[in-house]
Amino acid sequence: MSIAVKLDRVLLDRGMSLTELSERVGVTIANLSILKTGKAKAIRFSTLEAICKELKCQPGDLLSFEDDGNPSTD
Repeated sequence: MSIAVKLDRVLLDRGMSLTELSERVGVTIANLSILKTGKAKAIRFSTLEAICKELKCQPGDLLSFEDDGNPSTD
C-alpha cells in the first residue's frame, strides 16, 4: 500500500515551479522535492495546508492511495 504524490502534476497545471512554491510556502526546495518524488515518510498538516492554499487545491488533488497488493508494514 502506498500514497502517491501528484505535486508535479498540480504544479504543471498551475504553471508554477517548485522554486516558486518553496518561496511562497516557506518550505525548502529539498523538502518539497522529497515530497514530489514520493520519498517523504510524512507531511505536517500545516505544510499540506500551506501548499493547498497556495495551489488553490484540495489535499486529494495532491495525494492518492494506491493499493499495490502488499500488506502494510506498520
